[in-house]
Amino acid sequence: MRLWRATINSWNGLIFAIRSEHAIREELFALLLALPLAWLVGATTVRRIELVAVVLLLLAVELLNTAIEKLADRLTTDHDPQIGHIKDMGSAAVGVVLLIIGLTWGSAIVERMGLL
Repeated sequence: MRLWRATINSWNGLIFAIRSEHAIREELFALLLALPLAWLVGATTVRRIELVAVVLLLLAVELLNTAIEKLADRLTTDHDPQIGHIKDMGSAAVGVVLLIIGLTWGSAIVERMGLL
């Protein structure tokens, strides 16, 4: 029963994020693109899984960043430098994952072209 409730809560959180956050919708679109592109770009099944997994990682980190931002906004609507720094760190985490995606997809493309 606990697993079922956790699944429902996760689904509800994802639906709320999709409805309220443009970045989440963009990343879901990127995931939809990544699924077929991974089969074209990835030279092996493991590489294809990696290519999709890094996009899923982006979605997970964006969900956490969104949760942090929404919680911070709920705490106060006033400008607070410390909350601003916390939000910036969440954005930095998304930026790091985007860098990981670029490296992963870039190396897969180079590998597919036979240059690696």
